[in-house]
Amino acid sequence: MSTFPELKSDNDLKQIIQTAFDTDLDIDGSWGYSKELATVINTTEVPLVQVEHIFASMRAYVEMNMTQEKEVRYGSINLNEISREQIQSGSLLYDKVTYKCTAMREDIYADFISEYKENYGNKDFDLTMHFKKREKATLHREVIHWFEIHNID
Repeated sequence: MSTFPELKSDNDLKQIIQTAFDTDLDIDGSWGYSKELATVINTTEVPLVQVEHIFASMRAYVEMNMTQEKEVRYGSINLNEISREQIQSGSLLYDKVTYKCTAMREDIYADFISEYKENYGNKDFDLTMHFKKREKATLHREVIHWFEIHNID
């Protein structure tokens, strides 16, 4: 299984997200690998669960694609929440969210897409086998994100 190093931040998270994704999130803190390195969500105009998922997807993309060499980059990155717990620690409130992350190496994914496009509709194309090979080539990770929540209704 592939491992990805934790991303580092010098409290410039908001600027990193703005530059990399052209998205303005009212956040501070770090990448959310632990309670001590929580991502601070100050305010949001969309549902909290949605902004948490957006940020978690961005972190996965930075970890698995943007900071990787071309030959080992992942694409087709998807996150699905599998659990969450809210934790009160003194005067601070945290969401600890666990996601199932799936992804496929970009080069392999491109080959599968080409194979599908070239063969779809061909009576000799084994679509079931094609999707079994895709599933076998898919990386599955479980990732935890810590979010510190401020002034969110």
